[in-house]
Amino acid sequence: MRILHILDHSLPVQSGYAFRSAAILREQHRRGWETIQVTSPKHGAMTAPVEDCDGLRFHRTAAPGGVMARLPVFEQLAVVSALRGRLAEVIRRENPDILHAHSPCLNAMAAFGHGKPVVYELRSSWEDAAVSSGVTQEGSLRYRASRWLETRALRKAAEVVTICEGLRQDVIGRGVPAERITVVPNSVDVAGFARHPGSGSDIRAKYGLHDRWVVAFLGSFFAWEGLVSLIEALPLVLQQRPDACLLFVGGGPDEGAMRAAAQRCGVTGQTIFAGQVPHRDVASVYDAVDMLAYPRLPMRLTHMVTPLKPLEAMAMKKAFVASDVGGHRELVRDDVTGMLFPAGNRQALADAIVRMAGDPVRRERLVSAGFAHVSEERTWAAAVANYAPVYERLTRQPGGQRR
Repeated sequence: MRILHILDHSLPVQSGYAFRSAAILREQHRRGWETIQVTSPKHGAMTAPVEDCDGLRFHRTAAPGGVMARLPVFEQLAVVSALRGRLAEVIRRENPDILHAHSPCLNAMAAFGHGKPVVYELRSSWEDAAVSSGVTQEGSLRYRASRWLETRALRKAAEVVTICEGLRQDVIGRGVPAERITVVPNSVDVAGFARHPGSGSDIRAKYGLHDRWVVAFLGSFFAWEGLVSLIEALPLVLQQRPDACLLFVGGGPDEGAMRAAAQRCGVTGQTIFAGQVPHRDVASVYDAVDMLAYPRLPMRLTHMVTPLKPLEAMAMKKAFVASDVGGHRELVRDDVTGMLFPAGNRQALADAIVRMAGDPVRRERLVSAGFAHVSEERTWAAAVANYAPVYERLTRQPGGQRR
């Protein structure tokens, strides 16, 4: 079986999207499936038509040129056109059995019309992603147009995959029959995240973390992650834990607001921005910190979409606190595998951090239960197995899309 995966972006970009894609591809290879990977122009500047990264080969798509490609709406159409042309080239050469387009819906639109069965994997809806990034507002003309395109792609695809139950229910609400929707949940490579005790000593020395209680966030800095509210909660934490500090590893569009919040709250000395670190060093960073915090804000996207980060914390045997948005509640059992607090409540966030820091027995209990949970129920081998019946149905029937 040959599957052509159509991706927004991929490694070496470090994001939850790229990490999920890489994990899926590697597990599909372990199952004996052949995969081809194409990224859209949104991956970024194309250094070569084909790029190898961490044992995976990606066919890149050049950014569209011309004045029209820089105008609103026409820019998105140009992306679809460029990607469709690149797909035609790769399909002619590789002759895949199935086209597997991953969010956003632009990738699905480019996949239709090649005479191949199309799976569309929804990781977050295009309209809600735009709201969460501040590009538009819910109910605006752009929001309604984006939702219409997303819904059209979902209805037109031969099969739909979602990453969680919240998105599955949303897709059903758009008129897609439940029997055409499969959940392939976010999971984690427990072996790949195996801890090496002591490996974080260099990280602690590098950032001056000795004798500090380190609360960390590793990932992309988007507004919906609630990282400004985490910084605003730090003065409340310091009243009871003067040894506390925040370590942010990664980067993103909200970093300026985060730095401004640290300055405004007078905690620049207790807020460390480490920037991006090589993926090979992530385990050492986890080893260096005392706990993680995931303060996602309440909105449609965070209520529906499950993140990878809490699962990574469980795999790394780290205690964490997380807001009680729907995406977290689907992953985390409160006071069993992690500690939940009311989303958007800075005092509750501070109290949760202080309680976790001061209770080693609770931390050990949560860590043990979390690790058992991901080891038994959230492996990529189990998750990727859910693709098998989807692909088998498509290879038994003609046609690549619905009218």
